[in-house]
Amino acid sequence: MAKGRLNISLDQDLIEFVKIYAEENRTTVAEVFTQFLLNLKRQKTGDPTELILSDKDFRESMLLTMKKLRTGKAKWYSYKDVFGE
Repeated sequence: MAKGRLNISLDQDLIEFVKIYAEENRTTVAEVFTQFLLNLKRQKTGDPTELILSDKDFRESMLLTMKKLRTGKAKWYSYKDVFGE
């Protein structure tokens, strides 16, 4: 999908917050906004992804994985390690 440009005005404290948040989560400010807007769209359209994310066990597992990725404690495996090919 082609990307476009959107200019928005925010309070300076929000700008600083989203920059720090993006850096701490190893992402970009654009991706933070993209994920936020996609979440709104999913809720509005009744996307089944919302059902998956509402599952308590799945959500806890995903949050734990995100924490490991952020802290650098995730153990990475090669394709060959996982699938033996």
